[in-house]
Amino acid sequence: MPEVVVKTKDRLIEVARQLFARIGVDNTTMNDIAMASEKGRRTLYTYFKSKTEIYNAVVQSELKIMYDSLEAVAKKNLPADEKMVEYIRIRMESTGKVVYRNGTLRSSFFRDLRRVESVRKAYDERDFKVILSILQEGIKQDVFEISDPVRTALFLQSVMKGMEIPYIRGIFNGFSPSDNSQANSVIHLLFNGIKKNK
Repeated sequence: MPEVVVKTKDRLIEVARQLFARIGVDNTTMNDIAMASEKGRRTLYTYFKSKTEIYNAVVQSELKIMYDSLEAVAKKNLPADEKMVEYIRIRMESTGKVVYRNGTLRSSFFRDLRRVESVRKAYDERDFKVILSILQEGIKQDVFEISDPVRTALFLQSVMKGMEIPYIRGIFNGFSPSDNSQANSVIHLLFNGIKKNK
């Protein structure tokens, strides 16, 4: 895809994200996005056929930011137990940052959880593979004692996805996105259940 096309599409997605965050998805029209992007309705409709399409692109863009940071953790040369702790911490931190920067969009995320789930399916598959690979590394390194790594990875992923809800609902509003107190509590609760006692 030519660079100009990518830049135009990215610009439309970012403008839509800002409008969704500021005034809400329901209150934003395609015309609002076209005007704010200074690209015109014809250009907007060249890239996106509907507000649902551009909403899905916004969600994908935000998820990509989050999962890119998680995959960077998975590539670090760390013992598996440290890597898992870092993975949980970065996941919570990046979730907080995504929600924090999206203002009123978070209520739409919560209300439209099923729609968000369908958009994030590919990212969730990547996430599961990374969690499973860290668990398998830990078994090989003799730091994790897990009889069924696949089920454990599914469980951990479900728990981590569940940890997103307090951010989306605004329960953690008083905390900075990089505040580690929630992450530390969750890490202690989860991690001590899989770490091998020596």
